[in-house]
Formats: sequence, C-alpha cells, structure tokens
Amino acid sequence: MLLLSGPNIAGNEWKYVKDCLDTGWVSSVGAYVTQFENMVAEFAECKYGVATSNGTAALQIALQLAGVQRHDYVIVPNVTFVASVNSIKYTGADPILIDVDPHTWQMDLELVEEFLKKETGEKDGKCVYLKNNRVIRCIMPVHVLGNVCDMDRLMNLAGQYKIKVIEDSTESLGSYYRGTHTGGFGLMGCFSFNGNKIITTGGGGVIVTNNEELAQKAKHLTTQAKSDPFEYLHDEIGYNFRLVNVLAAMGVAQMELLPSFIKRKKEIDALYRKELQGVGDIVFQKVESAVDVNCWLFTIMTERQKTVLQILNDHKMQSRPFWVPMNRLRMFQNDIYYNKEDKSDYIYKRCLSIPCSTNIKDVEISAVAEKIKLVY
Repeated sequence: MLLLSGPNIAGNEWKYVKDCLDTGWVSSVGAYVTQFENMVAEFAECKYGVATSNGTAALQIALQLAGVQRHDYVIVPNVTFVASVNSIKYTGADPILIDVDPHTWQMDLELVEEFLKKETGEKDGKCVYLKNNRVIRCIMPVHVLGNVCDMDRLMNLAGQYKIKVIEDSTESLGSYYRGTHTGGFGLMGCFSFNGNKIITTGGGGVIVTNNEELAQKAKHLTTQAKSDPFEYLHDEIGYNFRLVNVLAAMGVAQMELLPSFIKRKKEIDALYRKELQGVGDIVFQKVESAVDVNCWLFTIMTERQKTVLQILNDHKMQSRPFWVPMNRLRMFQNDIYYNKEDKSDYIYKRCLSIPCSTNIKDVEISAVAEKIKLVY
C-alpha cells in the first residue's frame, strides 16, 4: 500500500524515545517537551511555543485566550478539516462559514470583506453581526493544504473591524507568505503533528505566539491550571492538554528532519505537476507568487474524481476525497454560511489527494500518474 501521507521515521526517533523510556521521563514533564516547543517556535519565527496533546486542543486554547466566549462568532472557511469548527464550538461560540476561492481553495477574502461591510456594525468598540448583535470575536484563516491566502489583506480587514486573528496553521509548517512563516501573523498560530502531517508526533500540537503573557497562560491552562509547584492548587478551570515527553522526543527527531521533508514534498509536487500537466481536465491548486508553500498534500481537481479514486485505491495507492464542506455536516447546517455560488461544494465533488509521503520513490510517483492517465 502506498500511503497518502505516511510518517517517515528516519532519524533519531528511536534514540530519543528510548532515552525517555530509560530515564522514566515519559509523561508531560520532561526536557523533550520544552525542546520541541522551542524548535517549532524558532522554525516558525515566533518567540514562544506551547506544546499540546493535539492541534484541535491548540486551537481551542488559542480561541479561549483570544477572549472567545459563549454566543460569540468566529469567521472560518467552509472548506477545512472538521477540527477547525469543532474548536470554535468547544468554546461555546458559533462559526460564520465563508465560501472559498475556487482556485486557491482558501477562504474567499472578497466574500469576507463583503460580509463585514454588509452584515456587521460596531457596538461598544466591537464588531457585531447586525441581525442579532452578537460579537464577532475572531477570524480563523485555515492554511488549507499548506497554501496561504492574502494575509496582508486579511490582517488589514481584521484590524479595520477590530477582530482578532487566530491562525489554523495545522497543515502549514514550512509555509510562508511574503517571507513570514504561517502562525506569525495573528495573535496565535496552531500547528498539528498528526500521523499524516509533514512531521509527526503521532498526535500533538503547538501554539506559537510572540506574546509572552499569552504563552504563559496557554501553558497554565493546558496543565490543569495548577498554580503551585507543590500543592495541588488550581486557580481556574484547566485542561489536560499538555503533550507528553515521549511524543515530544519523537517530535524533536522529526524537527531535525523537517528541512529535508519540505524539500522532498516540493520535489513530489513538481514531479506530479510534470506527469499530470495537460492530462484530461486535471487542474492543480493555484499557489500565488507571494506564497512559499510546504506542499503538504498533493491534490488535484477533476470531473472524474470518483473514477480516479477508485482506480488508485483498487491498486493500493491510498487516495482520499476532499473534506465534506462544513455547511453540509449535520451539526453545522444551522450555522451562517456566506457564499454566492457555493464553490465549496464544487471543489468537494472534484478534488482528491494522492500518495505523497516524503519517502515515496520517483518511480512510485510515475506509477500513480500512469494509473490516473488510464482514466482519461
């Protein structure tokens, strides 16, 4: 089986994990946790990193620290992995789902600006949705597949309407917009290290920020809000969201390999584009010139999505359709969905991701491409 985006355990993972086992430092207290936090923050060009049990937990804590409260709104793209919107619901807030650009597959900023102009106003210094006066507290750009929208424009809109920015950077470790790494634009950014990400800790996340107070608060909340180093004193409701040392050890080893992984992802992207250029009606995700993308997943768009998926998976070349748009999921069907032509649905019915693990061989890429060509 050629995996879609499998882990590449090729460095010091066994050595560092063994060190944890040999010394007994396997839980959430240990040197590897701090080292991993620092490595991720440094790579993302942020001052502080806080390791969490997964990317969803990172998003939840970041939203909470941004002041998101029950009955607030958070603006988020309609095409994303469900964790983005789940994290909003965990805070008691609701999403405002925005349709996506049909070419980059990122949140459509034209629609964001139109929504803010037509549907919102200011009350007590806050942006509110005019139909019910509920506060729009945050906007959450999701860097889908590692691509990035026009962050200059998004940050300007957020500033103009007094909305805080929390970046869902879970797919974009190694991606830049005009030389700035993702996660470094908003109040906080959140990365994920699930098994299929560009590096993995099996499960894990990191919040990055340049705000020392927010970083300290995030660490406090993710460790059950324990306020005394000896006594079991807790000063507020906290969470058991801290990454454990044994997984952080794996993360340290993976971070050592990250530059080579990014290089290989870009090679894979270039090879697939060369092999599939002009084949049938296949279209690739558009990456604007201002974006240096990490090429996390290789995804194509075609009217023959289902046929391509079937032939690849029948030949043990693991491929997957795009995420079901959030407005089509039962639990979000009553939430606001702002769109004109429902590009989310159009993309969902045509996009699929194909094998692109960092350890895939060039000959295997060619084999995948040949199977796709058979469809046409």
